[in-house]
Amino acid sequence: MIDYIKIEGFKSIKKMEMSLRPINILIGSNGSGKSNFLSFFDFLNRLYNQKLTEYVGLNGGEDKMLHKGGEVTENISSKIQFGSNAYSFNLRKGDSSFIFTSEGLWYDNNPYYQNPIDISDFKNEANVKNYTLPRAYFIREYLNSFKKYHFHDTGKNSPFTKTSHIDNDIFFLYERGENLPAYLYFIKDKHPISYRRIIKIIQSVAPYFSDFFFQPNENGFIRLLWQDKYSSTIYGANDLSDGTIRFIALTTLFMQPELPSSIVIDEPELGLHPFAISKLSGMISSASAKGCQIIIATQSTDLISHFKPEDIITVDQREGESQFNRLNTASLAIWLEDYTIDDLWKRNIISGGQPK
Repeated sequence: MIDYIKIEGFKSIKKMEMSLRPINILIGSNGSGKSNFLSFFDFLNRLYNQKLTEYVGLNGGEDKMLHKGGEVTENISSKIQFGSNAYSFNLRKGDSSFIFTSEGLWYDNNPYYQNPIDISDFKNEANVKNYTLPRAYFIREYLNSFKKYHFHDTGKNSPFTKTSHIDNDIFFLYERGENLPAYLYFIKDKHPISYRRIIKIIQSVAPYFSDFFFQPNENGFIRLLWQDKYSSTIYGANDLSDGTIRFIALTTLFMQPELPSSIVIDEPELGLHPFAISKLSGMISSASAKGCQIIIATQSTDLISHFKPEDIITVDQREGESQFNRLNTASLAIWLEDYTIDDLWKRNIISGGQPK
């Protein structure tokens, strides 16, 4: 689990330092910087996998990554603490790409270790993936696990309508859900108890839903097909409402048998009925209780009503800079005697992150 994170010079984040908890829910108006914070974890994953130059190039170039552009900011730096271990880096804008001017591996429990060990080689890709120190192995596990999930696309040609392979696409759920049918097929085959739990949760929100219909073709590819309780007709992903297909993906993500170390997701409540949002909050709490750290951005008052103030981080943008502040029960104790946390947000009693 990430215990602490520091980010400087990234998009709308000039500088921020924050301790992270098992559940971290960012609230704030459009453009406040919630999605920029979440995108930093995608940035970290690409950095670890030595795909940073490609990622930056496909997302607008160095100026789009730097706070207020390259004329104002020349460096992106960060430190991420995982218990006794930490990873840090400093990127400087070069002529055609970012250059690693430092890349550090930290271990706080041994005073005889050099701390940090700087493994940078002043090139444009990270070196941590290649390093063999024991502390590097632990750090690599985390950096490789960061994925920003995004289930917003539910159109006619959405990722949920694609085929996936029952041998090659079963190791983890992809960020946009394009391997959902193969992954569910794998869960049903290898983890039937988890599969039945997923089906029951889906049925609680969509009572007409009976089960998925799995029939791989001769090459092992499979589509997302399902049956309802009232006919023998086989339906496809496009026969589900946008909210239902998103809820199916979310249920699979949070109730999968082997959870990742973290789940980072933007606006998971999009298109969901309040009852489905209540179910979603329960799944978030369940995943967190099993050791999976949750980092979410939302604008849903219904969603935050199920969590403690300490789980919530307000995000505001002032003069082009995102500012982050974690709520605490003590400062809201008097108000919480008569109101719920979502009431306080809607009434602008919480200082920061109000929906606009």
